[in-house]
Amino acid sequence: MGVVIKDDLGSLQGVDGAVAFKNWSGIPFALGIAVFSYEGFGMTLALEASMKKPHLFPRVLAQAFVLITLLYIAFGLIGYLAFGDGTKDIITLNLPNDWSTIVVKAGLCIALAFTFPVMMYPVHEMVESKLVACSFYQRKIATQPVYDRLLLNGIRVIILLITGAIAIMVPVFGVFVSFVGSTVCAMLAFVFPAFFHLQVFKNRISTWQWIVDLVLIVAGIAFAVYGTYSTCSSGVEQV
Repeated sequence: MGVVIKDDLGSLQGVDGAVAFKNWSGIPFALGIAVFSYEGFGMTLALEASMKKPHLFPRVLAQAFVLITLLYIAFGLIGYLAFGDGTKDIITLNLPNDWSTIVVKAGLCIALAFTFPVMMYPVHEMVESKLVACSFYQRKIATQPVYDRLLLNGIRVIILLITGAIAIMVPVFGVFVSFVGSTVCAMLAFVFPAFFHLQVFKNRISTWQWIVDLVLIVAGIAFAVYGTYSTCSSGVEQV
């Protein structure tokens, strides 16, 4: 990240002619990307469960969100001031082809190799829990440790191949990120937590908590619908 900022600062063009909101209709598209950038919230429950002192998790989460948000704002602002409307979906495409860019790309690959398995852990856990509960698995596979390990590892490989194929086939990275942020991430971040909170604590929460949950559900669905429409429209134009 420091190398990217260094190259950005070396390419600063200033604010002359820069327009903060050149296209207001593109705001939902940008918000979809912003929501996607916090895709790690899917790991919050697993992280809280693994903490030595889970009661400190809300404070740690709030501090992490503030720090990450400030980093995102600074990173995006400096990148836009450096490259303006020529800013690419992936910022490394704007960097000069020198050793520092190679280091950044290598670092991203290494980071992906270590973080992707962590992000896929909930997916594997859900798929494997369904498989283990299957009667056929319990009769034929569970009693054979070798076959059991081969099957579970094979399913993980298939899931990884599917995600890799999707990544390769995506023509416009920014549109795909915004689409995922406007659909899956928006539902996970706003709609589902509020809905489940209402279902579990509906008889024990105050009227204001009901209102907050309902507002989150309605706003989340509205954002998902309009954000998806805006993203699809932008995708058609770019493709």
